[in-house]
Amino acid sequence: MKGSIGRQRLRTWLPFLSWRSRVTPASLRADFSAGLTGSLILVPQGVAFATIAGMPPEYGLYAAMVPVVIAALFGSSWHMVSGPTTAISIVVFASLSPLAEPGSAAYVQLALTLSFLSGCIMLALGWLRLGSLMNFVSHTVVVGFTAGAAVLIATSQLKNFFGLPIPRGATFAQAMQGVFTQWDAINPWVMLVAISTLLSSVLVRRYLPRMPHMIAGLAVGSAVAAALNAALGPGRTGIETLAALPRGLPPLSLPDVSAESFRQLLPIAVALSMLSLTEALSIARALALKTGQRIDSNQEFLGQGLSNVLGSLFSAYPSSGSFNRSGLNLEAGACTPLAAVISAVLLVAILQFVAPWAVYLPLPAMAGVLMLVAWGLFDVRQATHILTHSRQESAVLVATFLATLFLQLEFAIYAGVALSLMLYLNRTSRPHIEDVKPVQDEGPHHFSHDTQRPDCPQLKMLRIHGSLFFGAVDHVQQALTDVDARTPGQKHLLLACTGVNFIDLSGAHLLAQEAQRRRAMGGSLSLVNVRDPVLQVLRQSGSMKDIGERAVIPVGAADPIDAVFGQLDPAVCATCTRRIFTQCRGAPGA
Repeated sequence: MKGSIGRQRLRTWLPFLSWRSRVTPASLRADFSAGLTGSLILVPQGVAFATIAGMPPEYGLYAAMVPVVIAALFGSSWHMVSGPTTAISIVVFASLSPLAEPGSAAYVQLALTLSFLSGCIMLALGWLRLGSLMNFVSHTVVVGFTAGAAVLIATSQLKNFFGLPIPRGATFAQAMQGVFTQWDAINPWVMLVAISTLLSSVLVRRYLPRMPHMIAGLAVGSAVAAALNAALGPGRTGIETLAALPRGLPPLSLPDVSAESFRQLLPIAVALSMLSLTEALSIARALALKTGQRIDSNQEFLGQGLSNVLGSLFSAYPSSGSFNRSGLNLEAGACTPLAAVISAVLLVAILQFVAPWAVYLPLPAMAGVLMLVAWGLFDVRQATHILTHSRQESAVLVATFLATLFLQLEFAIYAGVALSLMLYLNRTSRPHIEDVKPVQDEGPHHFSHDTQRPDCPQLKMLRIHGSLFFGAVDHVQQALTDVDARTPGQKHLLLACTGVNFIDLSGAHLLAQEAQRRRAMGGSLSLVNVRDPVLQVLRQSGSMKDIGERAVIPVGAADPIDAVFGQLDPAVCATCTRRIFTQCRGAPGA
């Protein structure tokens, strides 16, 4: 028994022990093939993501090494691949560019410190087992934010796509103004390289899906740029290229742990952690639906947190789960997280050969690839579904999208989450309350809204759908009071509580007050189909003293109407012609 508990604890701290039995010679071959495919894709993607983040190109590759290995070994997903991502990169750029010049040593230091801070926050959330917190970042917020990030990526590359003198770090409005006011200054040779890269990538992805379309597009763009430079000369074409990439392993680095640095970066780190964890968990759960694997949210928190903390010590800026590389990893036949580990190791080897050739990579070609990346971020199907099916979710989507474009990105995430919570609280604070009647054919405890039968002149029957908590008390109280205004004779009230899963002290006090009010009127309050957790709160709060134990009709009762019918006024029953209960048949005047 003790040995079993010890092994379980060991697997909690070293989760890779739980899947080591899946490693076989056949799985190793599959993982190596998937890892090789992933490492080839990582070269152009890593450089592209670093460009988006405002980092030197090699830092995108550094972020695809150590963080990938740590997240694979200490996360819970078998197929998710971590590393630099588009959304995280655009947050890094938008948040840090006002603090330092992108690409500068100070900027790089801030990015590495941000990785360390966000990783610490994720680790803390994982250790506290607060994985459910990410449920408050709704899918609509992610769709709106991602769409806004896609627009920002596209506008950040307008300079390199059209060859326009737009300042680096320009806002969305500034970039668009730069295009419209300098339309006649567009460099046709630069635009030709960018468009040829974009079109060739699209065509390869469409007709040759097994070929890495980004690499193919960059090859075509580089060839077009080389031909133009050879024919016209670099001075006339104005086509700029990347700097050479350094070879070797990522250098060691230290985050800045000063109080001033924490003051600047902590709000950004909190928002970045929320986005990173939401992105990673969404990907892990989507892959798990295809493979049947169970995802441990808290373990993913620990894996992502540890990968960012340790990554910051090896020159990696913030990272998260990558949907494109994770999907590719699964499609390539990966069996275990070793595929992600292998991709990081192979990337180091590939970099030794690729690094010198980066100097020939044209910036317009990179801009063309990034335009394709930006387009891929638009989830048109989900956005259309939201806009056509829910006005409230549409408001969240549009607000998050606009906040992403015109506010600092961390505030855009906060705004989306805050608006989602406001709408959620508004819905839960107004639980649906409907008129019901008993349906004898379905059983004595079954009540329905669709019986087409009239009300009893003395007894009002209502069903509450939703929790009775402090935010809903006013709405429910008003609905119960409205019964008196509409039909003063209905002094007795029967509440069907099937839909009440939760009640707090305020809700319990509301029912106690309603019971007292009804008795003062000469009527009564009865509760039927009350769940055990609700009963427990009513008793522990002392509210049951005012409601009365006899007012709670047990589920085992033959007919809940029996408990109420004896309290009705026989004189009224004698003149009543509605006779909606079976008990009415034996009443005076029947």
